[in-house]
Amino acid sequence: MIDKAILKMPKIKQTMILLAGFSFLQAVFIIGQAFYLAKAVVGLWEGGKLHDQLSAILLFFLFYTGRHVITYVREKKLDHFSYDRSRELREQLLQKIFRLGPTVVQKNGTGNMVTMALEGISQAENYLHLILMKIMNMMIIPWLILIFIFTLDIRSGVVLLVVFPMIIIFMIILGYAAQSKADKQYKAFQLLSNHFIDSLRGIDTLKLFGLSEKYAGSIYNTSERFRRATMSTLKIAILSTFALDFFTTLSVAVVAVFLGLSLLEGGILLFPALTTLILAPEFFLPVRDFASDYHATLDGKNSFQAIQAVLDLKEVEETDTLSLEDWTALSELSVEQLTYSYEEAPQPALKALNFSAKGYQKIGIIGASGSGKSTLINVLSGFLEPDTATTEIQIDGQKLPHFQQKEWQKQVVYIPQTPYIFQDTLANNVRFYTPDASDEQVAAAIELVGLQALVSSLAQGIHTMIGESGRVLSGGQAQRIALARAFLDQERRVLLFDEPTAHLDIETEVELKERMLPLMEDHLVFFATHRLHWMAEMDYILVMDKGQLVEAGTLTELTEKNGYYVRLMNQMRGTE
Repeated sequence: MIDKAILKMPKIKQTMILLAGFSFLQAVFIIGQAFYLAKAVVGLWEGGKLHDQLSAILLFFLFYTGRHVITYVREKKLDHFSYDRSRELREQLLQKIFRLGPTVVQKNGTGNMVTMALEGISQAENYLHLILMKIMNMMIIPWLILIFIFTLDIRSGVVLLVVFPMIIIFMIILGYAAQSKADKQYKAFQLLSNHFIDSLRGIDTLKLFGLSEKYAGSIYNTSERFRRATMSTLKIAILSTFALDFFTTLSVAVVAVFLGLSLLEGGILLFPALTTLILAPEFFLPVRDFASDYHATLDGKNSFQAIQAVLDLKEVEETDTLSLEDWTALSELSVEQLTYSYEEAPQPALKALNFSAKGYQKIGIIGASGSGKSTLINVLSGFLEPDTATTEIQIDGQKLPHFQQKEWQKQVVYIPQTPYIFQDTLANNVRFYTPDASDEQVAAAIELVGLQALVSSLAQGIHTMIGESGRVLSGGQAQRIALARAFLDQERRVLLFDEPTAHLDIETEVELKERMLPLMEDHLVFFATHRLHWMAEMDYILVMDKGQLVEAGTLTELTEKNGYYVRLMNQMRGTE
């Protein structure tokens, strides 16, 4: 039930030892309170006076108080431990996603990654809190109580010893059923998260084409699937809780019957019989506590394992000895036999690409959807590692196994189709690459990309909160912020555009184009798009089809050749 990754967490050994000590003390206090409670009751039953039992009553309250003090301290310690570990998990997850780039988000789904980083971390925190405490209690408390019961009444100890494994076996059987249901529930939750976020992001487009009601019905069907999966899981959880309560209550009743018969026959005295009867429910209490929170631990375990699956994803190994100079007008890039394959894909996404770049060039990458344009941009940005067995990359004569090198990436500005807008001020969003930029520099970059109208509409100007809980921006405004980030950074000389205008209307694109062209001067630019009008601005064009580089050259050369580029151009214009 405990994920092995938990045992590798920082301070886990100290925490487990501390929890073992708390469980041992709690068992001692449970036995002590039962012992002195029985002693006081038996003393009164045998005709003793109340003041004669004061010492037993005070000791009972002392052990009772000690038990709950231990519980309080343990909860506080576990709160701190689980909170610290979950905070570290969130940091590790976000750093991992940042290092892996947008491909991991595309693979797992935006909604799934968002819920994983928010609700998933909270569920993992709850899982750490519950599982450590309850497992340790089950391992220590029942057995110390059982040993003490054997000293009081062997037959009662035998009954409890026989029943306990039967309950554990029953829990395991129901646990496998609950695990299967919980896995289906989590998959349904992932699907719902992705579906909802994707529909929400495209709501304007859906409304434009009159598809919003259809997608609302689709979200409803997905949520119903999640509801049914949740109810199915809860049925198993409730059934297991009921069955456990039934068997434990029946076991205590059996012990009570045997003790009653022994009392009638004179086989046992009242004091050991009453102490045994008080301890019998306490013997089963750790198991019942575990079962009552079993569903919560399943949810938390699924979230924890999903987070660990992302953290365990392979990263590209960086070359420590590499030392690249900043890109200049004399710099050269050479790529030969560039190949990349996605996992489980039947064909490579990129097949033996050969191209080069020198100095400040604008290189267009064009092709139909699925031709490999975005994959090539992701390889150039270092988000994907190409097949190192065949690929040869050189920058200024230095060989690179891949592009995930700090010396390369610190020179790159990456502008995707849908730039991410952080929940922060407009100014801090623009400062993404240059956190030390002044307000005056930010304002100048905002003016260059034409966001003055937005700034004037904001109550606090560039210091207004935008993003998820702030001012919502249109797609064009988000792209302008991405461009402002690039304008603000005067050091990075490599620009990677991954279809930055794909989701914009033509009027917005034309206006943005006027702002983007000056930005491309004195830069090495790779511009992936399926919009033909951009090719007139490019110095060199790479034409892709099904992951292959089918043509390359200037616009004039490709037009005169009358080959694949011309056919693609005619197809896109609808003239063929």
